[in-house]
This record gives sequence, structure tokens and C-alpha cells, in this order.
Amino acid sequence: MRRTAVYLTVLLAGAAHAQTTLTVVTHDSFDVDKKLVAAFETQNNARVRFVKGGDAGDLLNRLILTRRAPIADVVYGLDNSLLARARSADVLTPYVSPRLSTVPAARRLDEAGTLNTVDYGYVALNYDRAYFQKAGLALPKTLDELATPTYAKLTVVQSPATSSPGLAFLLATVTHYGEAGAWTWWKTARTNGMKITRGWSDAYNKDFSKNGGKYPIVLSYASSPAAEVYYADGYDPKKPPQQAPTGTLLLPGSTWLQLEGVGILKGTKQPALARKFVDFMLSAPVQADIPTRMWVYPAVSSTPLDPVYTFAQVPSTANATNTVPANPQRLVDAWITQVLRAR
Repeated sequence: MRRTAVYLTVLLAGAAHAQTTLTVVTHDSFDVDKKLVAAFETQNNARVRFVKGGDAGDLLNRLILTRRAPIADVVYGLDNSLLARARSADVLTPYVSPRLSTVPAARRLDEAGTLNTVDYGYVALNYDRAYFQKAGLALPKTLDELATPTYAKLTVVQSPATSSPGLAFLLATVTHYGEAGAWTWWKTARTNGMKITRGWSDAYNKDFSKNGGKYPIVLSYASSPAAEVYYADGYDPKKPPQQAPTGTLLLPGSTWLQLEGVGILKGTKQPALARKFVDFMLSAPVQADIPTRMWVYPAVSSTPLDPVYTFAQVPSTANATNTVPANPQRLVDAWITQVLRAR
């Protein structure tokens, strides 16, 4: 009897300290300080398991295919260009974080809490300064010029079917040219040598000439030059360089304001802990950590920025649209037919 009592005491004590596991699926560029995650785990007696799901377009495709048996409890990295499709697929459970009130209304993805905005950035074309200086080549001034043989063969962008920056760029071109004009532009640029990759990592880390590739123009973010300065060998914040090794091409009709968010997947077995993680992503320590890890702007406007962001060029409002059409997937499907499969 005494042994039984001792056994039950140990068993109950173990159960009281058993950790709950929360699975968070993210796009491939997700990065948050491990110390902050460890603090969240300690505070909630939980373990957070992160799963990389590819670029954001791939990530959403995966969530849709597995919606009857969700692969995670929380998703981070879906954005304003993918929100309509996520809603239509019914893969998310709405939750409005009380911390969403600290995010300006213009940066909120969804007042119903389908996604709570965590950060924002400007999808934009970047260029390798050294390449253009060495070649003695002027920078293009318009998208029309970018599509010519001179510049198209120097450019790499991401597919709108699998990449959120790629989709953002597609929406920017459709906004600028209209549908028929956009298909003409894409087909012309592709015929003249523009490369299309599956995701941002391939385009920026492999194909961009600054990182050893062959293409000195790449679709990335207006904040990417700040990252290049930050990670440069010998960077001293007290003695910053005169300019970044890369620059931003703010061609009319090429730039897009991207809002990224965190949401709870329908079917989660940890709804309470999932809500806490959404709150965590909007907390002051995480918001302050985002700019020099994921190189986008924190959604909470009072969050301080590292001085290296002086190297990030902010587009004017007129050159950074974020008006998402009702059915962006229709445009992706049309792009596949009109551009990708066209010969």
C-alpha cells in the first residue's frame, strides 16, 4: 500500500511537469532568437518545435493538402497576397491577439484575426553595385527597360506560384500594366533571358551575383542592402560604410508592401498554447528581434530599429501598393498558362 502511494505521488508529479509540444510551421526565412523561444517554453512549460515549410507559397500549398490532418498548430509567414486563398481553403482558426491593438490599422492583415500581422517589408528589386560599376552599365529606369535583352538576362525573380515575393511582384506588375500588359511584360522579359526560380533563397543566395551567382539584379526586399552591411566582414556600427554593396531599384510598378502574419491552424490540439504563441510573436522582445534577423520591419510601430536600417530605402506610398485582388490565385493560374507554359 505504501509503495502504491509513493508510485502515484511520483506519477502525478511527473504528469504535472510534463511538457506540451507546440508545432509551428514557418517559411524558410523564419528566424527568432533561441533565448526568446526558450523563455516562452519555460513560462508555458512547453516545447516549441519548428518545421520549415518552404517558401510561403509552397507553405500554403502544403497546409491546404494536409488540412484534414494538420502538420502543425501555428503557422507563420503567410502574407497579404496569400490571405484570400488561406481563407478560401479554411485552414485557419481566427484569433485576435490583444496585442494586435499595438499594430497600426493600415498594417493589420485581418481584423477578424485570421492572421495577426507580425512584420512588414517592401518587396523590391536589388542590384549588385560592383557589377554595374565594373561593367560601366547604367541602371534600368523602368520595367519596360528591365524586360529588354540588355537587362532581362541579368535579372532573377521568384515564381509567383511558389514564392510570396514572386506573387507580390506579379501583383505589382498586374497593378501597373493591367492583366494583358503584365502577361506581355513577363513573356518579353522571360524570352529575353530573365530567370525564374522557385523561391527567394535560391534567387538571392545562389543566383545573385553578390553571392557568387550570375545575375546582378534580383527580386528581394528594400531592406536587403541593410542586411548586406550588417553581415559584412569588419562591419563596425560606430564606423558604418558610405553605402551598401547592394542597392534597391525602385522602378515604377515594381514594388509591393508585404504584410506577414501568424495564425492558428484549424484542428490544433493546443488552442490555448497556440494563442499564447501568437501573442508572443507580437511581444516587445520578439518585435525588437525581427529587424536584424528576418530583415523586415516590426509590425508594432513603437519598436526601435537598428541604425543599420539607414541603408534600407523606403519606397514612397505611390510606389508600394498592397491592394490585393479578390482572387489572386486566378492570376497565378493565368500566369502559369500565359507565361510559364507559353513557348
